[in-house]
Amino acid sequence: MTLVSELELASFDYTDPSLCGARFHAAMRELRAEGWLASGPYGYIVLDRESAEFFLRTRAASFPGMKIAEIFGVTEGPLYEQMKRNILHVNGADHARLRSLVNPALSPRAVERYRPVMRGFLADLLARAEGSEGTVRCEFVEAFAKPYPSQTIASVMGAPIADAPKLHHWSNWIQRQFDAASMASEREGIERAVEEFYAYAEALVEARRDAPGDDLISTLIAAADPERQPEKLSDVECINLVFNVLAGGVDTTQSQLAHTIRLLAEHPEQWARLVADPSLAEGAVEEALRYEPITPFTARIANEEISFRDVTFPAGTIVMVCAFTGNRDLEQGAEAGAGEAFDITARTGAPARTLTFGAGVHYCLGANLARAELSEALTFLARRFSRLELDGEPEYESILGIYGLAKLPVRLRA
Repeated sequence: MTLVSELELASFDYTDPSLCGARFHAAMRELRAEGWLASGPYGYIVLDRESAEFFLRTRAASFPGMKIAEIFGVTEGPLYEQMKRNILHVNGADHARLRSLVNPALSPRAVERYRPVMRGFLADLLARAEGSEGTVRCEFVEAFAKPYPSQTIASVMGAPIADAPKLHHWSNWIQRQFDAASMASEREGIERAVEEFYAYAEALVEARRDAPGDDLISTLIAAADPERQPEKLSDVECINLVFNVLAGGVDTTQSQLAHTIRLLAEHPEQWARLVADPSLAEGAVEEALRYEPITPFTARIANEEISFRDVTFPAGTIVMVCAFTGNRDLEQGAEAGAGEAFDITARTGAPARTLTFGAGVHYCLGANLARAELSEALTFLARRFSRLELDGEPEYESILGIYGLAKLPVRLRA
């Protein structure tokens, strides 16, 4: 066995703020051509699908969120309690129990009932963005991608739809706890958002306890009832699961929808295919998830010594799992440039096993909901607009954390 620190590896700085868009794609092609493993600012990067799945699935590594808490001295208070109870940091029997309680409410069959509500949200957003003479010009992130997921999450949670902007604000801030730079410079804002949402969620749970409905919180309350489900779910666990659904289901879907629309605008022949056959929407979603994952890097920390491919990763080693390059291994061949064709007809049938939602026991809880939201948005727009074009340059955000778009000016023609 060879210690990973003894290998001569290509170096890649994923913290470079200029890495985005076409430059990011080119840099990743070059890096992948060097091999399956590279070094980064804080550890190592695994680049092929097999190694990515290994580190995402192994029980010998975990998400390093609590290490981030330790580094920044988060040892008490609402943020610490939230990080400690986040399902990303819960493992073993407790993790399996919590997932078993929330999974039925977010299963493929369960999320189907929200599709009519999604269509209603989209119709309302389009009415606000209507242009003239069959043409809509808008900044897509602000007009659609930002409000739509928060409205959907409000509906799923059982919160008033009017509270969607607040939910978006809290989600945006809470997500920053996973970014070291934000924790260093914006911790006060993160702490405040966590505290405010805890108070909101507690009040919402109490309201749903008095007047249950057909929503996630009501489902979780039933699971927390000691007379119906003895020792299944505590009130604290219930509130933290609601917290996880909010934090994981707003910024992520916003960013993936924006990138999907950008890709279709940049590939007009693909948009034409979707317009001709809106049933391709689910395939288009899978291809966008594969081609431009909004979580290009996911961190893991080795809890013990790990050996993989005759390489030893000591306990405490940080490994960045690269979904961007791993997803390209779904195509034939793993050579540089493989998988660079964007083709919405390539993913039909069952959802592709992309790494965008993770893998293993911590696979994304809201993957089914996100897929439904994305496919409904594409179907809705493709049935109304024959042409989709960029109306200016997209403004990219950082590839660290959630890789989104700050702005996406588009022109839609009926």
